Amino acid sequence: MLLASILFISFSCKDKQQHETALAIESTKKPNIVIIYLDDLGYGDLSSYGATELITPNIDALASGGLRFTDAYASSATCTPSRYALLTGMYPWRNKDAKILPGTAPLLIDTTQQTIPKLLKKEGYQTAIVGKWHLGLGTGNVDWNQRITPGPNEVGFEESYILAATQDRVPTVYIENGYVAGLDKNDPISVDYKNNFEGQPTGMENPELTTMKWHHGHNNSIVNGIPRIGFMKGGEAAKWSDVDMADNFLQRAQTYVKNHKDKPFFLYYAMQQPHVPRTPHPRFAGKSGLGPRGDVILEADWCIGEFMKTLKDEGLLENTLIVFSSDNGPVLNDGYFDDAVEKIGKHTPAGKLRGGKYSLFEAGTRMPFITYWKGQIQPGISNALVCQMDLLASIAKLVGTEERSTDSQELLDVLLGKSEAGRTDLVLEATSRTALRSGDWLMIPPYKGKAIEEQVGIELGNSDEFMLFNLKEDIGQDTNLAESYPEKLKELFNKFISLRGENYKKTEQLELK
Repeated sequence: MLLASILFISFSCKDKQQHETALAIESTKKPNIVIIYLDDLGYGDLSSYGATELITPNIDALASGGLRFTDAYASSATCTPSRYALLTGMYPWRNKDAKILPGTAPLLIDTTQQTIPKLLKKEGYQTAIVGKWHLGLGTGNVDWNQRITPGPNEVGFEESYILAATQDRVPTVYIENGYVAGLDKNDPISVDYKNNFEGQPTGMENPELTTMKWHHGHNNSIVNGIPRIGFMKGGEAAKWSDVDMADNFLQRAQTYVKNHKDKPFFLYYAMQQPHVPRTPHPRFAGKSGLGPRGDVILEADWCIGEFMKTLKDEGLLENTLIVFSSDNGPVLNDGYFDDAVEKIGKHTPAGKLRGGKYSLFEAGTRMPFITYWKGQIQPGISNALVCQMDLLASIAKLVGTEERSTDSQELLDVLLGKSEAGRTDLVLEATSRTALRSGDWLMIPPYKGKAIEEQVGIELGNSDEFMLFNLKEDIGQDTNLAESYPEKLKELFNKFISLRGENYKKTEQLELK
């Protein structure tokens, strides 16, 4: 009896020690990381951010179960620069080519640059992108019928399944690990952004062949009845189905998670909604009452819900950090007649913010931003000032390393809800123009040009005078305080020049009197 008792105690102690060791190993296991990135989604487009005409239950579940940020920014008010900053941790204005790119642009990210996937790959992660890329491919003269390189796979992504630029730009094909998916070699693809190919119809010359009418800029090659930006010939078997794009990307994201659940992974799930052309699947067409733009937001919300179910079913929610945001602010008419303006009703895509896509006002860059990690991030609201650019350094800290070679600021405790000490200063950008966010203040230097982009109906933030706003007291930017607070204006101007560099001052010929 005594021997049996001793053996039992011995085995119990051994089992306990093994259990504690297993817990220790589990606690040090590196978390999966998923960035869900929408395209042209506004601060007021989600019910968790105040929308009343659109209900987005699945994104709301992320917000209510995680940390919802009220003062988070993309680096730019347009897509390519924001995506560049997100992945590289660098201000886009440091790269003169970081502007909205055509589908034939060379790779914008230098293959020697630090990137989130490159950093994580070194830390033992499997890395992938599914969705929109729009950061250039190749070296400037792409043969779409051969392997396209350099691209996502050369800047840290082990797997890539992308659309090259945007849904409204050619080539209208998916590219998987550098190859056009489903390409028939007997029907080669040709792409040109200046000249059309003989015999190819266009939206400009053949409107009778279109099912979606162009308003501005989208009148070149017609694919699936939709006129696009740029000219394309061939590749018929490889062309995507617009209404199936969301489902296709979702299935790819789900499959990736299932295939790599046994090893830490990083997935950049770059959704195309609600960028034009807005082509909801028939399941969602007419569902919002706000036209196709509202429909594709509901479609995106559903996709996110299905993706989250996959994480749950695979037992990954407790070890996966999810970051949700958008690349820039909202726009209604961005090139097509699609009832976005006519059916907007009481919905306000920008919420209480001024401006929108392309704008230096708040709606251009202040984004919905949510971090979710079941059991690790306590539900709540954060008013800390953060930028998507800060994900690089923060993720580095999360996985046990550091990154100090970029503009990214390490804010891991802020992203996890353990601190409210966010950034103090941030340079914001919109179509090559920059402004300074500092504390509660926003300073916009004078810029020449029209005040309103009439084609899209958005205030751009251009003025002959300096603009100064206290965002804590005036979130809608109704009152310019530049004349009322000359010392504060001078302080912010000097800080702005310090951050942007003296060459900027000379180039722009800025002078504060």
